Amino acid sequence: MPELGKSLIIIGAVIVVLGIILWSGIGTGFLGKLPGDIRVERGNSVFYFPIVTCIIISIVLSLIFSLFRR
Repeated sequence: MPELGKSLIIIGAVIVVLGIILWSGIGTGFLGKLPGDIRVERGNSVFYFPIVTCIIISIVLSLIFSLFRR
């Protein structure tokens, strides 16, 4: 059980740090504006899906979680 508690604290700290970074505006420069992100504007409606950004975030999180499993 101590390992679970330690993992939850580390994951929580990482989420807090990422939240602070995104809230401060540092992450808004590149997140969601990568080549391959889908943005369709027609009239006064906009459809936006950051697929490449989601893939990169998924890869980074997978690498982080694989390090914690070891």
